Amino acid sequence: MSSPSEADSTDNDDPLLLSEWADLDEETHRFGERVVQLHQRSVRVYDGAGVLLVTVPLADIKSARTEPLVGGARLELTLKNGTLLPLVECTARVSARVSELARGIEQLAQGEELAVKLTHQKTRCERCNRLLPEPDSSCPACVQRAAIFRRILSYLGPYRFQAVSVIGGSLLIAAINTFATPKLTEGITDKVLGPRSGLSLGEGSVQLGLYVGGMLLALLLGAFLQWYKNYNASFLSANIAKDLRASIYRALEHLQLSFFDKRQMGAIISRVTQDTDRVWGFLVDGVPYLLSGTLTLVGGLVSGLLLSWKLTLAILLPVPLVAVLMSLIWKPMASKYHKVGQKWGRLHTQLNESLNGIRVVKAFVREDGEWDKFRSRNSELAQSGLIADRWWFRSETFVTVLVGLAPLINWGFGGYLVLHSELTLGKLMAMQILLWQVYGPLQWFGQVNQWFSRAMAGAERVFEVIDSQSETYDKPGAVALETVEGEIRFENVRFGYDKSNPVLKGIDLTVKPGELIGLVGRSGAGKSTTVNLLCRFYEADGGCVRLDGIDLRDIELSSLRRHIGIVLQEPFLFNGTIAENIAYGKPEASFEEIIEAARAACAHEFIVQKPDAYDTNVGEKGGKLSGGEKQRISIARAILHNPKILILDEATSSVDVETEKKIQQAIGNLTAGRTTFAIAHRLSTLRNADRLVVIDKGRIAELGTHAELMEKQGIFYNLVETQNQTSKALAETI
Repeated sequence: MSSPSEADSTDNDDPLLLSEWADLDEETHRFGERVVQLHQRSVRVYDGAGVLLVTVPLADIKSARTEPLVGGARLELTLKNGTLLPLVECTARVSARVSELARGIEQLAQGEELAVKLTHQKTRCERCNRLLPEPDSSCPACVQRAAIFRRILSYLGPYRFQAVSVIGGSLLIAAINTFATPKLTEGITDKVLGPRSGLSLGEGSVQLGLYVGGMLLALLLGAFLQWYKNYNASFLSANIAKDLRASIYRALEHLQLSFFDKRQMGAIISRVTQDTDRVWGFLVDGVPYLLSGTLTLVGGLVSGLLLSWKLTLAILLPVPLVAVLMSLIWKPMASKYHKVGQKWGRLHTQLNESLNGIRVVKAFVREDGEWDKFRSRNSELAQSGLIADRWWFRSETFVTVLVGLAPLINWGFGGYLVLHSELTLGKLMAMQILLWQVYGPLQWFGQVNQWFSRAMAGAERVFEVIDSQSETYDKPGAVALETVEGEIRFENVRFGYDKSNPVLKGIDLTVKPGELIGLVGRSGAGKSTTVNLLCRFYEADGGCVRLDGIDLRDIELSSLRRHIGIVLQEPFLFNGTIAENIAYGKPEASFEEIIEAARAACAHEFIVQKPDAYDTNVGEKGGKLSGGEKQRISIARAILHNPKILILDEATSSVDVETEKKIQQAIGNLTAGRTTFAIAHRLSTLRNADRLVVIDKGRIAELGTHAELMEKQGIFYNLVETQNQTSKALAETI
């Protein structure tokens, strides 16, 4: 971004708040730099040389917006006198940033606090300007693979003995193949079978037996080492896979909810399964082969030079070409396998959504539509895999041709040396064996490159999750609360899932211990967001929430949540028994406590009517129970948790009227002595609340008892009347 002169940007009378650049010249519609500055009392536009072009006082601005254009956007101001003023134009590359600037201009023009995104998702690599596979992800072409490789190797740390056994076994096998077998072959050819051996029949038979016995011993030793290596490799395979899955799952558990808000669940599951498999596969198979192959290559070269340096150098002529080819395909291979990982994530997402929503699919007869989407994702995966594999096989073909030149050189030039008595036949045969000790690893290093490319792509995605910012569980100096009174204070709390579009714009509220607060408002007003901040599912952007006078950020997160019980609008049960689900928050609870909680939630009666009563399996997500049954079990779970603060987020939305009355009675007994926040779909259920808090447009618009707000005939009154009229019209229709 360019900036104007220091004097202009540091105007003490009108301080600079925000600056953004546009990349089009609105007169020529060609690339040209414009800088838009938002000051405390004005908006200014400069050209690339820092010359001031336009100044608009904020007091004259009514609104600001970006008008979409083909391939870009235009920032426009609407003045209070009705004039439409185009400021700058930009390409789609920076249009999101200019849109945020427009939002900031409008916020200040309307007297609101400035709340815009100061950071934006990266869609291109800052180093090479390539499009990133996912916003804010790493660039496959620029990632530091050496650092990732070292990090992958760290997973071998807890299993050093097994790792050394696998690597040591591979190296010993390579040593046998490189030194013992060629030397024994040379001895048999020159000292026993050769015409110049000078041995009698008996002596030759004995010598032949000794050499063959040596070969047999080498074979048995190699077989034992192979078994020993594979035995330890299987141990490494199981445990490294376990550790990788544990690391990413543990990281996922502690990530902020905002991480899951931005990603599809199927893609996350793909990282736990598909990507971890690639990493441990390379550790267990690729790393040992890389080491043994390197030793085999070096040993083969040394042995060859000792046998015949002329023939060895001749055989090595194709090696530089193989090395150049491998270096050329390295980065393209990594990029292509990274795309394969993305396609796996999309396929998992589609599969996850289709199966979880199978009832909706069948209800709307959308089996064919879901099949088309799955087929499309599956075809994309197959195509990306095909492209990557064909790229590899094409490269492998060239490597095979180059490697195939080595035997021709060996027999041609080596035979010439034998005919001219510069090399014995035994040494030529030994060189033929050593030939594959040199070119075998070179050829298979391409396979290791493929493993490595897959592993690096998978590791990048795995470590992206592990390195993501987790919830702040233990802030330095955070306190653990053994008991709480239950006083809650919201002090000028501001929050937005999108920071430039705040949901809460300054909430001030004090809740006394044991008070029942009903949160009311239109959909999207911020009711659920308010209780989410109380649970610290998200951190407030401004202001603070206090429990018994202590900022929630200064309380250990686990300690805070132990004192909060919550019943969500959409009840979620785990695949297990009813008793296990009720006791989820208190696993050590006795059976009597579980029954008592179920009675309080009006759930005991329907539970005992089931064949297995409390041992009834609820199925995945509680699929074997009705919506009302699931809701009552989730209420029982919160009751058994015995919290000092209770949150009921549409807790009775999934039950019929008769059951709702029972639950309301149970909740009435339950809330005694507890600070309770209740969000209800049917406003009539909040009649018994001590106070109702009406949230509108991110602020508290009304506060009082049910009777007081009805008498006021404001927002709450209108909501109740609208709901009553809707219910009446629906009843007449039925």
